[in-house]
Amino acid sequence: MTYNSDVFTRRILNFPAIRPCEFVSFSSLLTSLINLGRTICEYKSKTFFVNIKNARNAIRFVQNLLIFLEEIPLGISTCVTNSATLSLSELHFILQKVQYLLEDCTRDDARLWMLTQSQITADEFRVLIRAMGVALDVLPLEEMELGDEVNGLVEFVKDQALALKFETEVDDQRFLRKVFWILDHFGGGIDPKPSDVRKVLEYLGIGSWSECNREVKFLEDEIGLESQSEKKSNIRLLNSLMGFMIYCRSILFEYVDKVTSKRTDNLGSCDTVRCLNADDFRCPITLELMSDPVTIATGHTYERSSILKWFRAGNRTCPKTGQRLLCTDFVPNAALKQLIKGFCSEKGIHFADSVGRSRDVTKAVVAGSKVSEQAVRLLANFLVGRLVGCNNQEQNRAAYEIRLLTKTSIFNRSCLVEAGTIPPLLNLLFSCDPSLQENAMASLLNLSKFSKSRKIIVENGGLILILDVLKCGLKVEARQHAAGAFFYLASAEEYRQLIGEIPDAIPSLVELVRDGADRGKKNALVTIFGLLLCPENHRRVFAAGLVPLLVDLISSCEREDLVTDSLAVLANLADNPDGTTSILSSGALPMIVEVLGSSSSMAAREYCVSLLLSFCTHGGADAVIVLVKNPSLMGALYSQLTEGTTRASKKASSLIKILHNFNEKSTFGFSNPVLPQERFIHVW
Repeated sequence: MTYNSDVFTRRILNFPAIRPCEFVSFSSLLTSLINLGRTICEYKSKTFFVNIKNARNAIRFVQNLLIFLEEIPLGISTCVTNSATLSLSELHFILQKVQYLLEDCTRDDARLWMLTQSQITADEFRVLIRAMGVALDVLPLEEMELGDEVNGLVEFVKDQALALKFETEVDDQRFLRKVFWILDHFGGGIDPKPSDVRKVLEYLGIGSWSECNREVKFLEDEIGLESQSEKKSNIRLLNSLMGFMIYCRSILFEYVDKVTSKRTDNLGSCDTVRCLNADDFRCPITLELMSDPVTIATGHTYERSSILKWFRAGNRTCPKTGQRLLCTDFVPNAALKQLIKGFCSEKGIHFADSVGRSRDVTKAVVAGSKVSEQAVRLLANFLVGRLVGCNNQEQNRAAYEIRLLTKTSIFNRSCLVEAGTIPPLLNLLFSCDPSLQENAMASLLNLSKFSKSRKIIVENGGLILILDVLKCGLKVEARQHAAGAFFYLASAEEYRQLIGEIPDAIPSLVELVRDGADRGKKNALVTIFGLLLCPENHRRVFAAGLVPLLVDLISSCEREDLVTDSLAVLANLADNPDGTTSILSSGALPMIVEVLGSSSSMAAREYCVSLLLSFCTHGGADAVIVLVKNPSLMGALYSQLTEGTTRASKKASSLIKILHNFNEKSTFGFSNPVLPQERFIHVW
């Protein structure tokens, strides 16, 4: 597909400028150059947080340059030589970089990082302004016949390029030293004075929880990007700064103001994605939904791994158009990726964010630096104190911070478990405050992902307390989190049986499947799937009435992930004869065949094959007769042989063999061919 967008991901202080085409007309180049200069001048009204003087000087320089450019008449394009065009092309290239640099200086989510990079930023300003002076120096003014006044202005601008001093500003240096002084305190396990920390934030204009949180989000993303670089030279500093900002976010701000960043877009909103076609999101090479779309020089977009494989094979053409490529560079298409994410979320399709997984360095077992390690440990002790000895508002605030800290980081979970957060969080499940109960339950869900925390939860009576939230939580979200916590607790074999033996546990999960929101249904389904790994829980699931409920869910639900999870549970139950009997008695067979032929989910199709194989193995001739009579089944099964996983291919092969054997025996006059473990059940 062709997708034009200016919204691409770009690392901060990285300037992916593009040189104008060598065949561009002089008038088009000049017009574009003037528009670019005007855009840069608009930064005069924006707020700069660091390198303020350098940025203002750069804007003033571009303003003077713009006066000269606007004096050049478009009609002289027939008189100018290539040298003039090349000079203006170089100016265009440099001005793009200046715009990127100014954009970085005005970012509202990277103020702390830009402070630490103040010297590099000042150097970039100096280099770019000097480069524009050189480009003007080789510009053949005599060809343009612009007059003495304009020529004098050019000389002034060239002199200004050499005279302007771009140095690290005194205030930036002073507060940068203060930042490193605070980081040294963290490294020694010492709490810095709140007044010192506040002074740094005030200098950067960070005055609220949401502004601080934006800094944390930026640093998380930057750590992920840096971890993918070869040198990883800034990884420790980035981790230290993130520890600093997390500490500030949790301790300095009393209220959480969840203000959306100005940089956030709504490309993935439900209203947008509902009218989009899934085919527009498929890679032209693989025909699969793209998870990391990139755009090449022709404007067509492909999955990153696919187009890289194409180029590495020696191809230098666009796969879709066949057009010869002068370069094989590409840029990430962040706008399209956001749309695909929104589409997958709306349709219940799993989004395989391969880039996100490779960048998820927050899942490291150890901290990224000594400073961040000590900062988190200091913060953990502070939050535990808030949970135990404060009022509801402060407890809720602490529980929310723990919820954020434990969402992805294994190290953060280990620190908070060691600090003793689990018992007070369990006590907060009794709270009559819906928000407090939800945050406490969400924190326990995140902590239950850490293996060492599960024993502590169970030993402190957590199973019953979490079950109470699952049954009658004050908010739907709290019930969903409770089901999720049971999923992680059930990953331990001894706890699967304990949960199953609690009389209301499985019925409450089934109730959530029946009446819960989509997220609650999903959490309940995956938890039930985990509990079924304990054989004793199968009969409890049957008794709770799950099978007919799942059959109805599969036939009526539009979310592909819920259908897939429901099929997974049914396939697990069908592994034994009693499960097969129950599923066939619910009339599920024709629906399973239909899903096999229509679903776009590879996992769903595999579960369908598994179910059909169990039906034939445990269900007897009645099931086989129905399948043999279905003309579309064989095509779907043969597709699994070539397109499915190894496991799905083996199951499909076994099922095809059973159906062929039945046909052969029927052809040779056997009125009732005998099948393994034959059992006659009404299946249609």
